[in-house]
Amino acid sequence: MARLEDELTKKNTKINGFSNIWLKLFEWMRTLVISGLGLKYSVFIFTTLAMLTKSILFIGLINNENATKYDHMKAFYSFSSSPPLEVYAFFIIILLSFAFIFKGKARFWFLFSCNALFSTLLITDLMYYRGYSSFVTPYLLSQTTNLDNLFSSVISMLRQIDFLFILDLLILFGIGIKHKTLYVRTQRNIYTLFILFGLSVAYIYYQHVQLDIKGNDGEMLFRVAWSPNQTMSNLSPLGYHGFDIYNYLKDSKDAELKPEESEEIKKWLDQNQEKLPANEYKGIFKGQNLIMIQVESLETSVINQKIDGQEITPNLNKLLANSYYFPNFYEQVYNGSSSDADLLANTSVYPVRTGATFFRFPYNTYNSLPKILREDGYNTLAIHPDKGSYWNWMPALTAIGFEKTMDESRFNLDEKIGLGLSDGSYFRQLAPIISEQKQPFYNFMVTLTSHNPFDLPEQYRSLILSEEFDKSKLGGYFQSIRYTDEQLGIFLESLDKSGVLDNTVVVIYGDHTGVHKYYNDEVKEVQPLESWCLDDSKRIPLIIYHKEMNGREIPTNGGQVDTMPTIAYLLGINEDRYSNTVFGRNLLNTKKDFAVLSTRLYMGESENSTEFENHIKGIDIADLVIRKNYFKEAGYK
Repeated sequence: MARLEDELTKKNTKINGFSNIWLKLFEWMRTLVISGLGLKYSVFIFTTLAMLTKSILFIGLINNENATKYDHMKAFYSFSSSPPLEVYAFFIIILLSFAFIFKGKARFWFLFSCNALFSTLLITDLMYYRGYSSFVTPYLLSQTTNLDNLFSSVISMLRQIDFLFILDLLILFGIGIKHKTLYVRTQRNIYTLFILFGLSVAYIYYQHVQLDIKGNDGEMLFRVAWSPNQTMSNLSPLGYHGFDIYNYLKDSKDAELKPEESEEIKKWLDQNQEKLPANEYKGIFKGQNLIMIQVESLETSVINQKIDGQEITPNLNKLLANSYYFPNFYEQVYNGSSSDADLLANTSVYPVRTGATFFRFPYNTYNSLPKILREDGYNTLAIHPDKGSYWNWMPALTAIGFEKTMDESRFNLDEKIGLGLSDGSYFRQLAPIISEQKQPFYNFMVTLTSHNPFDLPEQYRSLILSEEFDKSKLGGYFQSIRYTDEQLGIFLESLDKSGVLDNTVVVIYGDHTGVHKYYNDEVKEVQPLESWCLDDSKRIPLIIYHKEMNGREIPTNGGQVDTMPTIAYLLGINEDRYSNTVFGRNLLNTKKDFAVLSTRLYMGESENSTEFENHIKGIDIADLVIRKNYFKEAGYK
């Protein structure tokens, strides 16, 4: 009971703090009006209050499920620093104080532009957050090659509530056009600029000293918190992005790997080797071809499930009879989305914590699966049905170790669906290429058609659904996955007829979850639904198929980072060739049962708190490995 009272007191204190700011600002406005200065400062005050309100609205959205509904209590409950709203206000004033350089209409339109750009930033952050659980960073400016493919997907992340971020702009624009008396007589005032700017900086620095330098327990300002939401909540949207730009500039400088950092990395990698005796799984596919198929937006929820009596993935379900199936396999992608899946599967290294790894560090060195297989005489080929510039995958996968790559320029683009070449045409053109390859080979393949917004053309919707359900995002997702499943079945049948599958192991997994990742709020509104339709557990299937083996379901918890060591074990690759460079573990020979999601959420069990913290620390160690190009420094080529 006492703890509950403390929590309620904290909530009330934060809410009262917010109310006090508003009272002070309104009192200031009243004083200005009485003194005759209110008209001069009215647009400045309006803009300040509007940006502050939008900041609170934004925080209340991102700290609520799916960032689609505002929760007043969660907006305030998220702060760890004691005076957050004052910090919010002063960050805004720092920016808007430069309005006093201008006079007349120039000042009005400067304030309007700042407000409009701020709204654009918040809306962009929301769209990105709904898809990737993170916020826009300067690194995304180098990823504009993705926009031509992703426009429809990005727009699908908008929600009706986002209109509130531009409502004040419409009002202010109308006022600015009709009531020029608000600004025509305003004069340049450098003294006001210095006073507002100086006081704001001084206050924020004071809080920095109180919270960061003194290190008050549980409070921080200019420190990266465990979650981007927490850092955003502490600093405000403006403060967060300012701090992010600072870190971007700092990290952009060439940084050498320090001896203590190298030792920390080596120590973590050494400590996380299990070194268990070999079991019956080792080397059962030694010398065989490997085809790894990364299926767009495939999540575990649809495997072995039916909708209105119809199997959603009949071909994948059929494969399970001859597969090792891991139903508790989790997505671990981060800001790089699908490209992070490429990285995780082939290197067993978590992606960086800021920006997309393939854009920031496309030429890094890794001890990867394609490199090891090339040493064993394999021909290695990475294939995407999109542009090589999409997520910068082509140079990155080449650096990772693939001997050859194929992008959309190598295909006949006879049928496009969504982001690019349809899965049907893609698989149809690939089948003869793969059948004629020199063996042994490793082909890494990525599919595309089941990408959001899941608007598959009518002629390919083979599931019979009600009109209303078919138009929903969930219905569209089921139709898209069913289409890809059908094309995958045709592809494997073709390879079987050519004899390739007699000597080939096929690995199939999802790059990340699908409809629950992007539209979980809309899924919940579809009624009625069976419980499995609401599965937002972040699980993706891992299926390791060979036509000659008996199937087995393996319940061990794991994630994408475990793909490489698991496959390497089956192919008979000695662990000493990769054990000190991988962040994952062999899921077929392990005593551990866990996965760490990109959000640091821990799935499974740990023996004690030390092990728990050490597993989560792996994400930060991997970030250091990539940023400092550790494997190159360690002598790998």
